[in-house]
Amino acid sequence: MPHVVFDKKIDLFDFSKNFVPIFQKTPILIKISSIFVEQNGLSALFPTVVIDESHQEFLIEISTTKEKTTVRLYPGTDPEKTDGVKSSLALLSNNLQKIFPQVKIIRSNIFEFLESTSSN
Repeated sequence: MPHVVFDKKIDLFDFSKNFVPIFQKTPILIKISSIFVEQNGLSALFPTVVIDESHQEFLIEISTTKEKTTVRLYPGTDPEKTDGVKSSLALLSNNLQKIFPQVKIIRSNIFEFLESTSSN
């Protein structure tokens, strides 16, 4: 399962106030236009649309604990793990790092997508 783990807890309410919708047209269409933060502030969901080989709609989840923050596919949705799906996780992770530059990635299985989207 594609994921990105950061070394610190982030404030998801703060992230939601600063979140800028993501819309990429090429090479793969990716749209992440809204965020829904759980009442307790420990997780947030992002409805996501990716159109590459197919049209997929799914949720990305950001969950946070005292020690770390994780970006992953929401377990209730199961899209095909295409390059577009992995790129959507990377774009959201890059967005998070722009808002919280003090956080560092400590673990991921999509590093190649994080590097390729970091210039966007």
